[in-house]
Amino acid sequence: MEKHKCGWCVGDDLYEVYHDKEWGVPVYDDHQLFEFLVLETFQAGLSWITILRKRENFRLAFDFFDYKKIAKYDLDKKEELLRNAGIVRNKLKINATITNAQAFMAVQKEFGSFSKYIRQFVDGKPIKNQVKHYKEAPANTPLSDALSKDLKKRGFKFVGSTVVYAHMQATGMVNDHEVDCFRYEEV
Repeated sequence: MEKHKCGWCVGDDLYEVYHDKEWGVPVYDDHQLFEFLVLETFQAGLSWITILRKRENFRLAFDFFDYKKIAKYDLDKKEELLRNAGIVRNKLKINATITNAQAFMAVQKEFGSFSKYIRQFVDGKPIKNQVKHYKEAPANTPLSDALSKDLKKRGFKFVGSTVVYAHMQATGMVNDHEVDCFRYEEV
């Protein structure tokens, strides 16, 4: 018998694998949190499937999301990224990724880890929503508004409330799987 999945992923193998294995799983590893932050930054204004299809290209282009390396990118590296047809070539988003790597490390220094910082917004445990159909899930919330505002205050770029909420969903800060999805109880 086929397991019920959230409607947004059905029909695309890559989307389904991402849904089944990653989306909504609580992430506490700073490296993985930064990867999602980079991908969500580039997703702004685009569809997630576009970014997901380019994920490996992003991984290679951005030194496997090594924020310590990214924080030191120079003009030559920026130019290289702007010529890379395998990623989204957006100068503002590339610059934001470098700025965000620097801000990310400042947060780590202040809080011990980015995970500790970001998880304080949900009191350390995921918020379990009651989404019956994926189209009912919000694009942002007062909580993502607050986190977005705090990230911006700390120097992060391209972290509007909608981007932040998508990051919260992807990294399991909120569980927005449909309630009858087989992953709802698992995550």
